[in-house]
Amino acid sequence: MYLPHSEKDKEEMLKATGASSFVDLIKQVPSKFLNPKYNIPEGMDEAQAARHLAGLAEKNRKVLNFVGAGAYERYTPAAVNAIIERGEFLTAYTPYQAESSQGTLQTIYEYQSCMCALYGMDCSNASMYDGASALAEAARAAVRVTGKKKIVYSGALNPQYVQVMKTYFANATEYEFVSCPLQNGKTNIENINRTVDEKTACFILQTPNFFGIIEDGEAIGAAVKAKGAMFVISADPVSLGILKTPGEMGADFATGEGQSLGLPLSYGGPYLGIFTCTKPLVRQMPGRIAGMTVDKDGKRGFVLTLQAREQHIRRDKAASNICSNEALCALSATIYTTLLGPEGMRELAETNSGAAHVAAEKLTAVPGIRRTFDGVFFNEFVITLPCDAEQLRRKILVKENIDIGLPLRQLFPGMNNELLVCATETKTMEDIDRLAKAVKENL
Repeated sequence: MYLPHSEKDKEEMLKATGASSFVDLIKQVPSKFLNPKYNIPEGMDEAQAARHLAGLAEKNRKVLNFVGAGAYERYTPAAVNAIIERGEFLTAYTPYQAESSQGTLQTIYEYQSCMCALYGMDCSNASMYDGASALAEAARAAVRVTGKKKIVYSGALNPQYVQVMKTYFANATEYEFVSCPLQNGKTNIENINRTVDEKTACFILQTPNFFGIIEDGEAIGAAVKAKGAMFVISADPVSLGILKTPGEMGADFATGEGQSLGLPLSYGGPYLGIFTCTKPLVRQMPGRIAGMTVDKDGKRGFVLTLQAREQHIRRDKAASNICSNEALCALSATIYTTLLGPEGMRELAETNSGAAHVAAEKLTAVPGIRRTFDGVFFNEFVITLPCDAEQLRRKILVKENIDIGLPLRQLFPGMNNELLVCATETKTMEDIDRLAKAVKENL
């Protein structure tokens, strides 16, 4: 350990704090927290450590997973990791100097192009932390544009996204958040007309929504615009392989979680926040935008075109204080979407939807189980069980090594027997049969 402070430095600091000694300085800290004893085993050499870690890994159980809710188990082509593990990508830093960062700037530009094409929007930034932070920034942007302080969101918006959004506004008590009631698990136009008014900055829609149901974004967008509010959409990028894009639905801002595009679950991150908008709103985007230009000799080059963050412009003019982006994750998404292409994204979305519909059919064939909502869904759906969903989940997880889905009671009080089930392209017919059999035998 290297401590840079000399004895003279320490004396000056103690004098400034009014303490006679370091012990006197920290005496208000409970003694049990001072110099605790740590139960740390003796050190190991490399070979010993490798054996120890391998032994720990052998204790892991392989669980068949049917949990979704915003983070999805997907297959990532081997080419994605092979490319991002190249040294020039793994070690790349923020491209402040364009002349020495052409490769990084080009990958950012290509990422933006992919997201604009996928979401049907004019502009994309160079990525954000995750889907929740991207959505929160879209809400903040709508507030800046309109000058209004009321934010209305669908009752089927991911509850964790709602929490993050409210946290962004935690120190500004003048803002009002209103949840628009649902009808049969979907956003209801009549309820939009009742909750969205002239004081509303934006209405936020998630589609497919948290329950997996595909919303009528065009009709909802028209209703919102008729009330003079901005329209914000959070969309699953894989679903856009077969569904209408946020651009086609009339979104002003469109965001999403990019984890599905070549990123592992990884215990919750790092993930990728997708943020897109229409061209008139480009200066409201947080983060940065890479652009393509030509030099004096006519050669193509890439630059940071827009950097709407306080490090580069006056703080009061900054769109956001966001200070980084998920560049390596964005590169993964770029490689993934490029490898698949439009046709591959369509086939992926169809496979996801097909697997989920087979799972729904198998589960609802079990006596006592029914679909909670009857709307058209994508790759996840809600079922109502004849028992407590959390207890059944734990029972099957212990006995069968199958995680049957996400119980909704903690996120939606009163939904004690409801379970959100997800099936992606990683699930085979055999997997789905195992799920249905386990649920049937353990009810």
